[in-house]
Amino acid sequence: MEGKQNMVKEQREDTGGSCGWEKTTDYREGEKGILEVQDVSAWYSGTLAIKHISMSIPAQAITAIIGPSGCGKSTFIRCLNRMHEVSHGGRVEGCILLDGRDIYARDIDPVAIRRRIGMVFQKPTPFPTMSIFDNVAAGLRLTRLWSRRWELEEVVERSLRQAALWDEVKDKLNQSGASLSGGQQQRLCIARALAVEPEIILLDEPCSALDPAATLKIEDLMRNLAEHYTLVIVTHNMQQAARVSDMAAFFLADSDRAGMLVECGKTSQLFTNPRDKRTEDYITGRFG
Repeated sequence: MEGKQNMVKEQREDTGGSCGWEKTTDYREGEKGILEVQDVSAWYSGTLAIKHISMSIPAQAITAIIGPSGCGKSTFIRCLNRMHEVSHGGRVEGCILLDGRDIYARDIDPVAIRRRIGMVFQKPTPFPTMSIFDNVAAGLRLTRLWSRRWELEEVVERSLRQAALWDEVKDKLNQSGASLSGGQQQRLCIARALAVEPEIILLDEPCSALDPAATLKIEDLMRNLAEHYTLVIVTHNMQQAARVSDMAAFFLADSDRAGMLVECGKTSQLFTNPRDKRTEDYITGRFG
């Protein structure tokens, strides 16, 4: 494993990936925000959670990570912005290249990575003691990305507009973020992520706790955001993955219960003509 890992690190400029899909002019290699995942494995203490994942995530597109429970989907996206390493016993091997640089290199600040690669969790997580305004501004204040109050107000309004929430909250910005509905809270969390101007946004089952109307709003929002950002979404909802994503990756746990990548490619191809029988069985509901 160590020899293979050294080989991967020596070949960081080889960003071909192993997805089996041909890049088109819509997804030009080297565009801002593209991620190349090369032979990534992750552990919780001594337990292997995912193993040997290699794939390419194109810029300004939505990549859906699908698969049954327990196959490492959430662990995988937590590796993409170095959140996994803050878990108890969390450890990652392999390379994840952002703009051609390994985000796990020793000279890379993980906080700077998490600014560039934001995350929205499954359950809406507004800060309950903060107002709507302060929830959005929290990241800006922590990273000192503003210098004047009026600049802060401009960023908060812009972020809430991007999250399609401004019209619903503009007259109650001083109310608690926890006073909003579940769908509004999730859009508030998306606005908070957008405020620090990330290049990539990771969404871990962002609609699992929402009703159909709120889910539709989040899906519409994701499509709009993909015009300017790179999105990676974990979802158990096959219809949602088919509706919103440009690319899809199917994960499955092996006999050791470690998640592995079965195949990935354009969503239209993976859902209508998968290369692997296991993918077809999962998508058609034969298991999972």
